[in-house]
Amino acid sequence: MSTDVIVIGAGLSGLACALTLRDSGLEPLVLEASDVVGGRLRTDRREGFRLDRGFQVLQTWYPEARRFLDYERLDLRPFYPGALIRTQGRLHRVSDIWRRPLRLPEMLGSPIGTLTDKLRLLGLRRRCLKGDLESLYGRPEQTALERLRALGFSERMIERFFKPFFSGVFFDPDLAVSSRTFEFVFRAFALGDTALPALGMGEIPAQLAARLPQERVRVGCRVARVQEREVITQSGERLNARAIVIATEGRETARLLGEPQPSASASRGTTCLYFGARQPPIAGPFLILNGEGRGYINSLLCPSNLSNHYAPPGYSLIAVNIQGADHNPDALETHVRGELKGWLGHQVREWRRLAVYRIPHALPAQGPPVFYPGNRELRRSHWLWTCGEYRTAPSIQWALHSGRRAGVEIAQSLFGKPVAHTLGNPHPVIE
Repeated sequence: MSTDVIVIGAGLSGLACALTLRDSGLEPLVLEASDVVGGRLRTDRREGFRLDRGFQVLQTWYPEARRFLDYERLDLRPFYPGALIRTQGRLHRVSDIWRRPLRLPEMLGSPIGTLTDKLRLLGLRRRCLKGDLESLYGRPEQTALERLRALGFSERMIERFFKPFFSGVFFDPDLAVSSRTFEFVFRAFALGDTALPALGMGEIPAQLAARLPQERVRVGCRVARVQEREVITQSGERLNARAIVIATEGRETARLLGEPQPSASASRGTTCLYFGARQPPIAGPFLILNGEGRGYINSLLCPSNLSNHYAPPGYSLIAVNIQGADHNPDALETHVRGELKGWLGHQVREWRRLAVYRIPHALPAQGPPVFYPGNRELRRSHWLWTCGEYRTAPSIQWALHSGRRAGVEIAQSLFGKPVAHTLGNPHPVIE
């Protein structure tokens, strides 16, 4: 079989690449090893509950998400702009006062940080919003923890807010990620909502895939190897194309390229425990963070508080997130229930464990140096491209961005001239 372009991987970058190629007048064929599109973005159904595979959210500010996605059809449900932080044996609300200005007195009086810390947040916000993304990634670089200390934040603010909040984003409890990556994420939190689609995060890739002809996306098709303009599947089928793009996660991309596998330290793991309960432990669309500086739990949330589609009638869904992915599930559950009993009381005994997701390669490590993802070389030869997280930045924004950019480059290479593109959100969301 021969086609214009073969895209290996139906995660966000592969789907964005395929959509861009079709918009350019080419016919891509997408091959996905799993039984469903989406890569890491997947929502499983179990006993009437919807379980996202690990703690995942959409930052609505992402420019590429606005380009590709129809937010109205996703029926996005935003979190509260801030969090509840457990510290000193109590829950304290931290709010984005630019969105919730009436919460300013509460913020100033909270024990999360000093008054000076809260004033410094204004300076950090201004810094993160300054300039375009390319200039942000060109700033002097250090780790996020070093940057926060250099900006004068107290250890109390770092331990009670920054570490629990952003370690849940990067799966790095020491905040050893690049200060550039940290400032990019802070910008996203400042400029948009953090949200879940009403039917789960799997609706994001499903929406993209629905815009491709069904016969052009083959799931359950694992690629054994790639050679010049040819793909050999695990079943032995040979597929030819004018160009090939590898849009898989980093370790699989390295395998297909014949390159050494990344070391264990090159990725960060996480574990998510799901429980079903008759009543939610809290009301409202809040993320609860562990600011005590000890314990297994990083965060807790109730997706069914945001959307009742996440749980069957009369039930609530509770997600508890843990750093690392090497825990024994039964032992971990015992530890987590013990911690939660101290937080929430005896109601925890009635919760029923639904699933434990251990994700050892949830994200690539993002320590310095980190460079502007928009300048990373995607072309590997005259017929081969890569896109996605391989040797670049993870996130929904950069997955879509690299997929679109690979599609543009391939179309221009095959047509031998610049190609006009009309791809965009059919119902754009204007901020």
